[in-house]
Amino acid sequence: MRFRSVGYTPLMLMAQTCALLGFACYAVVLTRLQDEWQLSNLQSGLIASALFFGYMLAVPLATALTDRVDARRVYLVGGILAAIGLLGMGLFADNFWTALFFMALNGAGLAGTYMPGLKILSDRIQSGELTRHISFYTAFFGIGTGFSYLCSGWILQAFDWHYVFSLIALGPFTAFLLVLLFIPPLEHEKWSGPLRLDVRDLFPVAKWRLVLQDKTASGFIFGYTAHCIELFASRSWLVAFFGFCAAFSGEAFFLAATTLAGLINLIGVPSSILGNEIALRVGRQKWVCFVMLMSALMGIALAYSAGQAWWFIVALAIGHALFIMADSATLTAGLVINAQENVKGVAMGLHSLLGFGGGLLGPAIFGLVLDLTGSRASKASWVWAYVAIVIWGVLFVLYERRNGWVKSKTTS
Repeated sequence: MRFRSVGYTPLMLMAQTCALLGFACYAVVLTRLQDEWQLSNLQSGLIASALFFGYMLAVPLATALTDRVDARRVYLVGGILAAIGLLGMGLFADNFWTALFFMALNGAGLAGTYMPGLKILSDRIQSGELTRHISFYTAFFGIGTGFSYLCSGWILQAFDWHYVFSLIALGPFTAFLLVLLFIPPLEHEKWSGPLRLDVRDLFPVAKWRLVLQDKTASGFIFGYTAHCIELFASRSWLVAFFGFCAAFSGEAFFLAATTLAGLINLIGVPSSILGNEIALRVGRQKWVCFVMLMSALMGIALAYSAGQAWWFIVALAIGHALFIMADSATLTAGLVINAQENVKGVAMGLHSLLGFGGGLLGPAIFGLVLDLTGSRASKASWVWAYVAIVIWGVLFVLYERRNGWVKSKTTS
């Protein structure tokens, strides 16, 4: 079945939502596994980070391949890997080390779907405003993760934690089927010779250097890295923070913590789309800097809100999520539009590599700071943990404003 190029976007949005259903499984069961396996906060954070470690290991190969072959092929492999990782987590993981392995495998599968999915669109959409398709695609990351919280929480209420991972594995498998059945291959192969990849293809340092020499493109990449440190640390620990707030105040929230986290992620989706529209009018760099500073303020305010009424905590959590997501599409679209055409695939790979590198660091930094400052039972520890993840966006803004990135020209 063939579609007009515009018709690919809804299909890829559906596929991405399914592929991301495993994203928050561990965040939902974090406190339960921490008690069952006697994990420290750092170990709990490292398991969350293992998803991004697997992503970082696989993304250079996945994105390098999309410059040689149809990204559809890469996506299909990624969907299967993610499903296997989730099944392994549900059926075989029984300690810190096995959880690290299967979460990393799930992350490798995510690497084969997220940026290759975006490349599927960019290779096939020949007309219209590409940045709008990109903004919807990146915004749907929030929808996928939002439904991940919701579905994982509902399964956990009805069954054991093992079922959370095992049943959610159907998500990336469904994404595999959607792309296999409804996204046709490219009419012409990108590469006519034998497919050979060496270390320079997987880690194209010379091309990365060329990308980073472009002040505008590199600014979007470094901004995305700071953005991901805060975003993924917050998503990994938000359910646990809500649990702490309820215990600290003695007042139960009106909804389960997992349901609240899922709804908050969904609320962040229009923020990403609208943020890109605002950025088109006021300037991408100015918008990114404003959003990062506001996000830092909201994150610290959220941490300080422990002990207050549940509605006040939830309002601040929503505000924090809105500002975290408000520059997400802007950062990715800015990179795609401004990267040089001959290294665009490499630039997207580096963007994703460093961004999810930030995702690897964020949850672990958060857990480490909790351990160093008094554990999950102390309000001050949660404040310091939030400071430790929002400070990177502030440092990015200070550096790039001094470096002239805000005044540099963008392609669109």
